[in-house]
Amino acid sequence: MTGPGRGRPRSEAVHRAVLSATCELVEEVGYERLSIEGVAARAGVGKQTVYRRWAGKSALVTEAVLTGRLAVPDQTVRDTGDLRADLLLWLQALVGLLGQEATASLVRATASAAADDADAAGELYARFTGPLHATLVDRLAAGVDVGQVRPGADLSAVADALIGAPLYRVLARAEPVTTSGTEDLLDALLTGLSPLPPGVPAEGIDRR
Repeated sequence: MTGPGRGRPRSEAVHRAVLSATCELVEEVGYERLSIEGVAARAGVGKQTVYRRWAGKSALVTEAVLTGRLAVPDQTVRDTGDLRADLLLWLQALVGLLGQEATASLVRATASAAADDADAAGELYARFTGPLHATLVDRLAAGVDVGQVRPGADLSAVADALIGAPLYRVLARAEPVTTSGTEDLLDALLTGLSPLPPGVPAEGIDRR
């Protein structure tokens, strides 16, 4: 994220101050209103001091995330043997976190950083989205092994939908991010959208 050093040797105190200022401002004003000028003022350094170390605000936010200064939601997906219950617990926890403005602001910040910078996108995916996607695919594959998911199902597409549906609400700001609808989303993914056979009520669906 940082470029080659120029001028005076890099001060670790300045480096930390700039990253701390970045984190504070992302939470306060969001990525869209974040500026190098604002970060420099908050950190008590000159604007050129920041530009000597980072190419722009996308690099700042990416380093803050990758170094753990901006916390990213937990990615754990349990395996209790009940696929639907495990996915529902994970999805509701994720949606609950995304419903908090601080977390939503962080997600929008990292998405904007990734859109601004291909290298940042690759690093963020490798550290966070990629492992989460792989974890979900593995959990779905375990469901195939015990007969809870049909063989040959596109597990990657299901993982895409599980991750993408709540993120869409955050990024588009289309509606409040709440746990309402998480069960319907899982039913659509795990059971499908095909019409029910005649005489089978909706409550009779095996939701496992």
